Amino acid sequence: MSSSELRPLLFLSCVWVLIAAANGLLCYCEVCPNSTCSTDGYCFSSKSYQKDTGKIIEANRCLGRTNFFPPEYSRWCIRQPVGVSALCCNSKDFCNRELKPILSTLAPPLFGSGPPDPITGNWENFVAIICTVFALLVVVLALIFFTVRKHRHQRLRPHYNCDDSTEAPDHPILGGVSLKSMIEMTTSGSGSGLPLLVQRSIARQIQLADSIGKGRFGEVWRGRWRGENVAVKIFSSREERSWFREAEIYQTVMLRHDNILGFIAADNKDNGTWTQLWLITDYHEYGSLFDYLYRNTVDVAGMIRMALSIATGLAHLHMEIVGTQGKPAIAHRDLKSKNILVKINGTCAIGDLGLAVRYDVATDRVDIPLNNRVGTKRYMAPEVLDDTINMNHFDSFKRADVYAMGLVFWEIARRCNVGGIYDEYQLPFYDMVPSDPTIEEMRKVVCLDGQRPSIPNRWQACEALSGMSKVMKECWYQSAAARLTALRVKKTLSNFNVPVNNII
Repeated sequence: MSSSELRPLLFLSCVWVLIAAANGLLCYCEVCPNSTCSTDGYCFSSKSYQKDTGKIIEANRCLGRTNFFPPEYSRWCIRQPVGVSALCCNSKDFCNRELKPILSTLAPPLFGSGPPDPITGNWENFVAIICTVFALLVVVLALIFFTVRKHRHQRLRPHYNCDDSTEAPDHPILGGVSLKSMIEMTTSGSGSGLPLLVQRSIARQIQLADSIGKGRFGEVWRGRWRGENVAVKIFSSREERSWFREAEIYQTVMLRHDNILGFIAADNKDNGTWTQLWLITDYHEYGSLFDYLYRNTVDVAGMIRMALSIATGLAHLHMEIVGTQGKPAIAHRDLKSKNILVKINGTCAIGDLGLAVRYDVATDRVDIPLNNRVGTKRYMAPEVLDDTINMNHFDSFKRADVYAMGLVFWEIARRCNVGGIYDEYQLPFYDMVPSDPTIEEMRKVVCLDGQRPSIPNRWQACEALSGMSKVMKECWYQSAAARLTALRVKKTLSNFNVPVNNII
């Protein structure tokens, strides 16, 4: 190639490098144009072991901030799965040329493991050593403290059998203390579940028994922990943000309530090939309200019990509790019969809070970027379907929840057995839209035609069913502002002249 032909290429390369430099940190990248990439995050150098070929693959790339999780830092820089070693730096351009990751295929590196970064100064190394020594000292002191306490406890209470085996169905948990009691003892009134260290100790002792369903982001299993059943929702590593979000919502202070699915623990499991993300909650053998109504009918008292418990749970979710240990208002955004669990006493608990949002009073905003068309299309409120919901008004999301709750009430009422007469189970709008309707199909039925699920004439002959139909209609008004609040629905249902026990 002649010099005249090379000049344009050299010019373009120089321009590209100048643009890249203006955009951020320059890094060595063997697969990029001019072997250079730019980033607003880190340069990294990595080695990985491929089991199928037995080869070690080296890579040098940029790691942008959009790939950080959590957003404040990148967990990739401090912990990698088995068979991968990576080091990150951002001290100067092309600093990853000097990084020398050491690959170990025997075990995943611990936090902060691996050779020292040659770019990092002696002061940082000194601080890291001091922190490590301090952490080890704390761990040793903690072990000594708990060992002494355990021996003292055994001397005082020798009849306790504290078996530490993974599965001990014949022994009471911690000398007869159940998971529920443990949560009540360890939350100190926060109402959000177990402390983090206790969560991880429980999660790593759970044995999966059988699969009980699949959800939006993963599979749900029944698990066993020392003779007690728990529900384990397993997310894939691709759904880490969803797992993190749902665990974060469940651990909101003062959220714990009889009619909200009880959160126990969140943990991750690395089997060497991929990482599973676990969310552990109370187990309810009757399953979801959708499954229960499909298989069973309910009497009048059972119908009111279910409806009142759902309204009670939603009212607690929507309620803001002011104080030092306060609770923000929360909107569910995906309320439906498949996301409601039936408890052994016939009441219900609202679950699946992965799409929920919290309201921040201080900033008058919800805590995540909102997508106004979120949830299940069949249960979307008219203002959500036609994209007219007021995104700046948090009550709009609560009113959309109430609309969905009205549809759930209709599903329950159809299965109410009065004098041997009841309807087969159906989803709302089953006779108006296909099994998997589109937004446009639902918008036409709900917004343009103003249709709602049909109310059978026979309901008017039963006082409870007649009252339920009135509540439904006040929940699914076209005008969101005209709908009842969840608290008003709760009070209305509690005034029904029907004996219902064990509601909350």
